[in-house]
Amino acid sequence: MGGGLAGPELAGAVAAAGGLGTLGLLPPAEMRDAIRQAREAAPDRSVAVNLLMPFVRSSHVHACVESGIDVAVIAFGMDRVLLNWLSEHGVFVFVMVGTEEQARRAFECGADGLIAQGREAGGHIAGDSPALTFLPQALKVARDRPVLLAGGIASADDTRAAMAAGAAGVVAGTRFLLTEEARAHPEYQRRILAADKTFRTMLFGLGWHAPHRVVANAATRRWCHDDGRAKLAPRMINACSGLLAKLPDRAIMPVVKTQTPSLPMFSPIAPTIGMPESAVERTALYAGETVLRMTSVISARQAVTDLAPR
Repeated sequence: MGGGLAGPELAGAVAAAGGLGTLGLLPPAEMRDAIRQAREAAPDRSVAVNLLMPFVRSSHVHACVESGIDVAVIAFGMDRVLLNWLSEHGVFVFVMVGTEEQARRAFECGADGLIAQGREAGGHIAGDSPALTFLPQALKVARDRPVLLAGGIASADDTRAAMAAGAAGVVAGTRFLLTEEARAHPEYQRRILAADKTFRTMLFGLGWHAPHRVVANAATRRWCHDDGRAKLAPRMINACSGLLAKLPDRAIMPVVKTQTPSLPMFSPIAPTIGMPESAVERTALYAGETVLRMTSVISARQAVTDLAPR
């Protein structure tokens, strides 16, 4: 998940419970501090950072290398030079993929392993296949290298099914979004727990024009068709907004503050603690299909326990 949602509190708690705690992308100065906090919470455990490529700059990679992270998760883009840089500094590199072509490209660029993502996943989606349908394709490309499965992971039964199908482990997003340590706004958590469906859209694409899975709010009701397709105005604005992803972080947040359901300009930012409650109507309420099987916000430790195969 993004840095606004997966901070050191969540990463540290997951690591301390026995999982691979993963930090979302943060501004470089904040990232160094977040890595330190996560290590302090779980001194003997590995620390991972999710490098969301549309927003990654060299300063992010410098912060990761200088902080001595153990694992990097590369998502939504590949860069051979960046992957080699991380590998040369002892970082194990997973690349998240959603198609066989993406999987092949990941290993050509130097990946150590894959995260095979299914279309059930919340947030941004790399492919169109269900997770367990795509997994055999990813395993074929990976050969003896590890493949983790993402999308549709909410319980120990899901973990067992993934590992029985050949996955080395699983990745869960929505389950950890609904934890006490996540930085998700409490009203965001309440809204997705109350949802009766999720859907795929490209509405929240200002600066990052890629498909994502959300639940409904005022923005989607105003600017999406019934099947989730964004209407013409936001599609045209998003298609011309790619350069926004490379703006400094301090330039992005004012955009979020000016978002309103009545105007067709929506960034990929999700509602986090500290935002006004009204933000849930104008920002992306990311959620995977697993949210329809969840009933409460729990601790990260309990989430790890619930996902572990027994």
